[in-house]
Amino acid sequence: MKTENWEVEQIYTGCLAQGSYYIRCGNEAAVIDPLREPDPYIERSRRDGVTIKFIFETHFHADFVSGHLELSKLTGAPVVFGPGADPEFDAHIAEDGEEFKIGNITLKALHTPGHTLESTTWLLLDENGKEKAIFTGDTLFLGDVGRPDLAQDSGDLSMEDLAGMLFDSLSKKIIPLPDEVVVFPGHGAGSACGKNMMKETVDTLGNQKKVNYALKAQSREQFIKEVIKGLAPPPAYFPENVSLNRKGYIDLNKLVKRSFRALSPAEFTKVASDQMAVVLDTRTPDDFHKGFIPCSINIGLNGQFAPWVGALLEEVHKPLLIVCDPGKEKETIIRLARVGFDQILGFLKGGIENWKLSGRSVDYIHRVSPEEFKTELESAEDYELWDVRRPDEFEKGRVKGSLNKPLEYIGEWACRRTNGVTAFVYCAGGYRSMIAASILKARGIHNFVEVAGGYSRIKKLDIELEATDALVQND
Repeated sequence: MKTENWEVEQIYTGCLAQGSYYIRCGNEAAVIDPLREPDPYIERSRRDGVTIKFIFETHFHADFVSGHLELSKLTGAPVVFGPGADPEFDAHIAEDGEEFKIGNITLKALHTPGHTLESTTWLLLDENGKEKAIFTGDTLFLGDVGRPDLAQDSGDLSMEDLAGMLFDSLSKKIIPLPDEVVVFPGHGAGSACGKNMMKETVDTLGNQKKVNYALKAQSREQFIKEVIKGLAPPPAYFPENVSLNRKGYIDLNKLVKRSFRALSPAEFTKVASDQMAVVLDTRTPDDFHKGFIPCSINIGLNGQFAPWVGALLEEVHKPLLIVCDPGKEKETIIRLARVGFDQILGFLKGGIENWKLSGRSVDYIHRVSPEEFKTELESAEDYELWDVRRPDEFEKGRVKGSLNKPLEYIGEWACRRTNGVTAFVYCAGGYRSMIAASILKARGIHNFVEVAGGYSRIKKLDIELEATDALVQND
């Protein structure tokens, strides 16, 4: 969004489905909801020859660690939260309606509790005082609104109470704004902070009033019912991230320096044993299945890496060792840090090839192509089909006879393996099924076959499919 006098740049990170914002006017700038790494914002301000004047937060984020503290140290800009925020560091706590000047435009605090108690939408007013855009954080998404079950400081308030507060916030503060106001949300499709988000990342408020189910609710009661319906359990790492954002954390540059330890295969083995560390392999599924360190977990950098790390490793303070393609070590450390995984003990020097050259053992995943899968199905007498996609994906179409075992619940169903027959494991494209395969292997389950390419390729073959009324198994 750009005019002659000011501009808004959305800095969208697909891995986290997260949007942060850089706003420039004249010789001043502001940042909203920054990622943990401060460099992108500092580089932009230097490029533009401006000073970052404010760092605004929409709320205490649960799904990622914000970069507000380090960015503030490096720029001198104050961190600004909305009403009710209680950070354990120096910050400006805005009053509802308080205004902040950036050049000759204004950001106005609209307190919009509901997702969290301190949630605040920032309204951009142009040089003439006209409402132009809203930065909604997790209050309003495109196609959805923020979950009312993630607040960590809600006291005796229930999920229904918070949903009611969210209805009031939207009704009183957001919906009355002009239709042409541009909505800049905190997240897009793929984030666990909502359940029905659109793939688009920018829209007008007027269009959202037409297409967003939550904004079309006819009553407070209907809104509450619709918003709380079908919410999956929040990832286990969310509370820790809220705590980090409220209390503070180690600067990213110090963390990278501390974590950047190249370990020989012998050193790697000793550290893994002594520290009981999780070995995290971030290579692609295609590379991982051809050979990996026994008991390592594969979550590839080429997918929604950080959210899956948070959802599946769960324990933020668990020590980690990294296996990655040479040259990807720093990227891996930074992307882990975005979701609060700071206990990184080092990485395997030279990658998996160096491990193999050392003569140490490797494990493999039995992987078949969709065509081989079809052939094996036709000849096998007894087998199970495990679809590890989300239930909503499963309901739209799957191989006939499949059981839905969503990846996010693997901690529940992997320990209840029965029957002793071979299982064929598939997802949409092969990313999640390889994660599942690595976890199954690490848990001592070996009688399964992972299907490359997933359902997107399987459905193109002459294999019997179905779409409704199938069994959903989470255990």
